[in-house]
Amino acid sequence: MPTDVLMPKMGESIAEGTVVRWVKKVGETVNKDEPLFEISTDKVDAEIPAPAEGIVTEIRTKEGETVPVDTIVAVITHVGEDQEKTANNCFAPEVSTAPHASIPEQSTVLSEKSDSSVDMVLDVPVSSPLVRRMAKEHGIKISEIKGSGAAGRVTKQDVLAHLDVLQRAESSPQDLFVDTTAYTPKFGSGETIQAVPMSIMRRTVADHMIRSRKTSAHVHSVIEVDFSRVVDLKQSLAQEYEAEGVKSTYLAFVVKAVVYALRSVPILNASIEEERVIYRKNINLGIAVALEDGLIVPVIKNADEKNLLELSQSIASLAARARAKQLGPEEVTGGTFTITNSGVFGTLLGTPIINQPQVAILNIGVVEKRPVVVDEAVVIRSCAYLTLGFDHRLIDGAVADHFLSHVRNQLEKFGHVTT
Repeated sequence: MPTDVLMPKMGESIAEGTVVRWVKKVGETVNKDEPLFEISTDKVDAEIPAPAEGIVTEIRTKEGETVPVDTIVAVITHVGEDQEKTANNCFAPEVSTAPHASIPEQSTVLSEKSDSSVDMVLDVPVSSPLVRRMAKEHGIKISEIKGSGAAGRVTKQDVLAHLDVLQRAESSPQDLFVDTTAYTPKFGSGETIQAVPMSIMRRTVADHMIRSRKTSAHVHSVIEVDFSRVVDLKQSLAQEYEAEGVKSTYLAFVVKAVVYALRSVPILNASIEEERVIYRKNINLGIAVALEDGLIVPVIKNADEKNLLELSQSIASLAARARAKQLGPEEVTGGTFTITNSGVFGTLLGTPIINQPQVAILNIGVVEKRPVVVDEAVVIRSCAYLTLGFDHRLIDGAVADHFLSHVRNQLEKFGHVTT
């Protein structure tokens, strides 16, 4: 029987989803668990895998269309079954009406499946066609990747993790800029104005930012921090962390310092509900991640229970999966405090908007060498500006400054005992 593809329920409070893009078109072959389409909800964007192997015979939901969860958005028909409805109820007529939009020859399907056996003969780790194509697009050899799947099979996550390690090892500040293609207009001949609909993610970000500005009384305080101690520790831990598959970063040190400060000034870990202040024992830190057409804030749950290495691993994993659209809704909810790192792009400082319903957000500026006065002498130190955005309805300036001083003291006197 054909397999119905449903709009998934990405969390208890999510009732609908929007199809952003169809990865597969009508008439194309899809493997089980291979990406089929991308969706966007008010919580998270996600890449949805195919529930079965076969031919995509129907696509019932257009790109950009929003439908309730459990709605049938597509149909996959198994190879060998009747394909009579291939061109019906679909939104890809240029594909469905083409002569080749029928079931591939059985030999073609078998040859795709036999690729993994070829890998084995050549002493190359087993992998799916999707994984090999993905690796090829990024110039990565499958043989260089250690597979985490059954019998050493290389998975999509393995490729992403390997790519992330390479990018972190080779990147310079100039390499870290996000792809701005989504923001670049393409003017036709004679055109001087172009109107382009905002993406679903961009609309969601806009709604959240406007709501936050209307909700919270935003105030910002800035403090300068000497990162010299952190620079030394970061360098000393580099080799150890590399062996664990992650990079030692300034961000992880700041996260650890923020955990310490939130324990000392817990009101910044609270939220406001009508006329009540909700205090939370758990410290769940949101880390803002820049995407191609917006941003997302995955959350490190119970960050106060993790050491420095574990925080580094959590940050790397969440960021990689956010960019690969592999986050679940539970990973972008429940945050109690947010950190954003504009310094990675060379920005001196920023004045971020609070991530509702939280009451504070911290921005990290670029860590760079500056002349400073120490004991009546001008010396060179690695410094950065930290900016705290806070809700003045609950937090007064003195409390915010007290929090920032805790963060600064922790970073400037960082010791292995706190890692």
